Amino acid sequence: MAKVTTIEPHVILVPYPSQGHINPLLQFAKRLASKGVKSTIATTKYTVNSIHSPNISVEPISDGFDEGGFTQAQNTDVFLKSFKENGSRTLSQILTKYENSTHPIRCIVYDSFFPWALDVAKKHGIYGASFFTNSAMVCAVFAHIHHGTFSLPVKIEENEPLLLSGLPCLYPNDVPGFIKEPESYPAYLAMKMSQFSNVENADWIFDNSFQELEGEIARGVSEFWPAKLIGPMVPSSYLDGRIENDKGYGASLWKPLSEECLNWLKTKPKQSVIYISFGSMVSLTQKQMEEIAYALIGSNMNFLWVVRDTEKCKLPKGFIESTKGKGLIVSWCNQLETLANQAIGCFVTHCGWNSTLEGLSLGVPMVAMPQFSDQMTDAKFIDEIWEIGVRPKLDELLGIVKREELLFCLNEVMKGEKSVEIRKNATKLRDLAKKTVSEGGSSDKAINEFVESLNLVF
Repeated sequence: MAKVTTIEPHVILVPYPSQGHINPLLQFAKRLASKGVKSTIATTKYTVNSIHSPNISVEPISDGFDEGGFTQAQNTDVFLKSFKENGSRTLSQILTKYENSTHPIRCIVYDSFFPWALDVAKKHGIYGASFFTNSAMVCAVFAHIHHGTFSLPVKIEENEPLLLSGLPCLYPNDVPGFIKEPESYPAYLAMKMSQFSNVENADWIFDNSFQELEGEIARGVSEFWPAKLIGPMVPSSYLDGRIENDKGYGASLWKPLSEECLNWLKTKPKQSVIYISFGSMVSLTQKQMEEIAYALIGSNMNFLWVVRDTEKCKLPKGFIESTKGKGLIVSWCNQLETLANQAIGCFVTHCGWNSTLEGLSLGVPMVAMPQFSDQMTDAKFIDEIWEIGVRPKLDELLGIVKREELLFCLNEVMKGEKSVEIRKNATKLRDLAKKTVSEGGSSDKAINEFVESLNLVF
């Protein structure tokens, strides 16, 4: 009888090379490593040196633009086509390299933006798992489009919302603009839809959400998008604490200014600071920057505002000097450390899914100011569904949030009548986020099931 041996399973994870995609996949790698799975991140040569995480191996793959990534390509179509060709080839080479080693790769967990990675997995006779980095609600909408429930462009009016089985009704401001006007961002829409091109052939589908938050929504589309909710993919120190010293993602494409932020926050009373950050990609108009600035002045509250160096010229003249002491402007900071600080009272956010999950996991009330794409849907949930924040109304003529409206919302969240209920709801969701990734929680169970499947003796 042949001797049966068990080999420690090895998974390779392939993120889209931007901060918002690298972070959740790297965090998933750490979760898997903590459960005895050898985990390797395969990322572009341009971003490979930005990843530093204990117990996680890193392998370079090529997108065809090894000196500067997307910036070098300067065109989405060109970049994605080159990535498919070069990424498939170099990822395949990594799999071959490990084939006869003590740790052959058993599964590719790939960013859903890279459906070609599943083809590579099948070619090598191993498992393939698609990892979606958006909310289950956003994924459900696009799954419905792929399934043919409705076609684009879709007409959505205030008196005629988009109604999809099992989902909250969606009004014009609740959906990505390119659903109503597909020609506005053709390359991005194509990338969103490509996520579903072969997903039915994937061995697993994962989404960075959790049952207590969006389980009902995921079940509503499980027939054609049977995703396992395994989030929130936030460093363990802020949730269950089961991964030792896991205080950050372990990947940064920028140099955060943590010390300056933290030292300043130490001087401020509990829940007295408004934290404002619109992420790494959003560029606000000068008019919107001015309106935010004047709302902050009018609030007379403490604030910490992340403004990239390239955006500082849009601030009103003399604003930084006139608000010294009350306010601090930095070009970047460690968002998790900031949100976890007891001085923070609310989070003015663009509602990117990672930022939304971070604010939610740390129980921080939010002021939702989405700018484009999926952020619109996330904002609806923050305001109307979960009731952990408020969403300022846009000025119909200017298409921005005016100072009076933002000031009203800041007061509402920080000290208004709704603030007690909002903070109570935020604390409840924070506790549920901790519970779901703790031992026996719904996300923990889903990850364990995946690990057990990988551990099956060959």
